[in-house]
Amino acid sequence: MKHTEGQLNSKQMLTALSELSKARLSALVVATTSAGFLAAGGPISCTTLTFTCLGTALCASSAATFNQLFEISRDSKMKRTRNRPLPQKIVTPQFATSLGIMTGCSGTALLLQSSADPTVAMLGAGNIALYAGLYTFLKPRSEINTWVGAVVGAIPPVMGWTAAGGSPFDIESILLGSTLFLWQFPHFFALNWMHRVDYSRGGFKMISCNDPNGDRTANVIMKYAIYLSAIPFVSSALDVTSSMFAVEGILLNGYALVVAKKFYDERSNGNARKVFLTSLWYLPSLLMLFILHSKTWDKDNDKVEDGHLRTALLDTIISVKNFGRERCLHEVIIHHDNEEITLDDGNILTIIRAKESTREKCPLVIGKETVQQVAADSVIAIKGVEDENETNVFSPPNSRS
Repeated sequence: MKHTEGQLNSKQMLTALSELSKARLSALVVATTSAGFLAAGGPISCTTLTFTCLGTALCASSAATFNQLFEISRDSKMKRTRNRPLPQKIVTPQFATSLGIMTGCSGTALLLQSSADPTVAMLGAGNIALYAGLYTFLKPRSEINTWVGAVVGAIPPVMGWTAAGGSPFDIESILLGSTLFLWQFPHFFALNWMHRVDYSRGGFKMISCNDPNGDRTANVIMKYAIYLSAIPFVSSALDVTSSMFAVEGILLNGYALVVAKKFYDERSNGNARKVFLTSLWYLPSLLMLFILHSKTWDKDNDKVEDGHLRTALLDTIISVKNFGRERCLHEVIIHHDNEEITLDDGNILTIIRAKESTREKCPLVIGKETVQQVAADSVIAIKGVEDENETNVFSPPNSRS
């Protein structure tokens, strides 16, 4: 049914704008940008964070609008897209063009205002061109379009990190971008497999459209799920996060790999849907763990623009860590208070609990500084026991490394 924008009521207009902007996808983009910003640890500026998120949302909206503008004829052939505003002629192409230009320009301007580094605005504007330009151009022409689209998805956390004062070439920024890049393949190829007939109907060049048995699709999903599972280990090895990120990543990635393996063994829509649904909660879980275990929060930031915000976030992170330690199996087994146990032969077994001067950690978190501290505490503890008791005393310290 054909409408003009003036005939739409406010609810219909909001719905049309939301669909043109791909609001849910844009929300994901903003979330990953925020994750990149918070992963920097500080200093934290509410103004910078707000401007960065708004600017990113507007740029994502612009890219989505132009993408739909260029794909009207193809979207009209697909069941999952033919009810969009442009194929249904709810809005005109002229209106969509104006919306895309307005959101793109205002988003880039906000990003330019949000950070002293113009790189953030350049990345935002570049992502519009990459998504609406090269990615959209390649979709009906080459299967490589998915890899180009993955680059688009990898940029927002890099924008967030850079807006917070970092560099796009920092190892943390590269790890965050790599996480988003790798995550998109299990996520998208599972979706692509479920809608392979629809994508073929629209004339798009997707792997699943030329993969009747699902061999190639399953291989890509499994391969990139394995690559993604290495991120926590690489991050911990590079001293970006504590080693608990790698430990907790085993559980998270273990489940994701099991789900991917099920699709690898049996290429059904049901198994593809499980991969897709797993990817939806997997990403925020992994990003939250990255932020939680990021060592940037351990650094002192004396010059904090919004100190109360950083303090609140830091307190939250510490509370979550303490909550986890209280329920950590290793803490329960290894952690003891100082106690004395009288043995059958009358000797006293003294259990000494070594403490760090500033904080306590799960014993799985091992670092050079912690090892040295625990070793020093152990020597002091043992010497103290020997001075107090001349009997045969065994005093193993409980290292909390």
